[in-house]
Amino acid sequence: MEAERVYNFNPGPSTLPLEVLREAQEEFLNFNASGMSILEISHRAPEYDEVHNKAKADIKELMGLEDDYEVLFIQGGASLQFAMLPMNFATKEHPGSYVLSGSFATKAYEEAAILGVGEVAASSKEVNFKHIPTQEELKINPQAAYVHLCYNNTIYGTEFHYIPDTKGVPLFADMSSDILSRPLDFKKFDFIYAGVQKNLGPAGVVLVIAKKSLLENSPKTLPTMLRYDTFYRKNSLYNTPPAFCIYMVGKTAAWLKKQGGLSAMAERNQKKAKLIYDVIDASGGFYRGHADPDSRSYMNVTFRLPSEELEKKFVAEAKAQKLCGVKGHRSVGGMRASIYNAMPYEGCAALADFMGDFCRKNG
Repeated sequence: MEAERVYNFNPGPSTLPLEVLREAQEEFLNFNASGMSILEISHRAPEYDEVHNKAKADIKELMGLEDDYEVLFIQGGASLQFAMLPMNFATKEHPGSYVLSGSFATKAYEEAAILGVGEVAASSKEVNFKHIPTQEELKINPQAAYVHLCYNNTIYGTEFHYIPDTKGVPLFADMSSDILSRPLDFKKFDFIYAGVQKNLGPAGVVLVIAKKSLLENSPKTLPTMLRYDTFYRKNSLYNTPPAFCIYMVGKTAAWLKKQGGLSAMAERNQKKAKLIYDVIDASGGFYRGHADPDSRSYMNVTFRLPSEELEKKFVAEAKAQKLCGVKGHRSVGGMRASIYNAMPYEGCAALADFMGDFCRKNG
């Protein structure tokens, strides 16, 4: 069966480490000698409790965070976080301040705007989100409740390569598509969230890593399941959590530790991305990258070909070579190769070789 697997460049749900999939397969019918699948075990059982808490501990260890941060597991996707953040933290007097660097950053802002508690700190929309706004472009309201970033923009293939100085305003970040892909000074962030289906597990759970001081007291006027303190006080077990997803996140976090941690992953991810960017840059304009070079993502490589006809041909021929999921988002067009942590170097090498051959035959 493994011989039939393809290189999966989809942006999410995306490829998972083969070693993790094998482990889950081996444990599936009888987890930890319980006689049950992890899908059947009560979330109140000691067997699940160990899975849940180890996943949290491994994530904090990878990020180098201490006891002043907490890890939560929440459902509803990052899209629900777009609404929960302003509901829990922003007011008209202290709005959320948003850096618009792509589609999901804009959607997050729009949720705050619906509530009347959002404002724009910077935007690169006028250039079709080709670059990340610079520190100098940020106009941060000192009275803002937080500054919100989308750290990697999946659709446009851009990524922050610096941590903004917010002048004391709490820094919040959507890291859905680059979570745990490289070391960062995570202590400079007050609140991080990530839909795990791009880089850390299957769809169905959102990872939240935040300072405990932000989670302890949510507005009492909010419904129970929209309050962060509900999840914090009950260890994300107020209701039945997405246990299998959390189990897979924990296995992926343990896999990352075995690979050498975030420094090792960053080195690997940069080498993988370079393979594809080098082909784009050497193609004489046959391939045109969407992102400005200094804003390029190591997770999502986006590019166009000379015509839509050639782009359709590229997608079809790539799929025939077991290179799947390379079609770009409709708002940008062209191609997108999502090369998250679990994408092996060999997959990127195969795509780079195919791109070079396709250019020679069709250029």
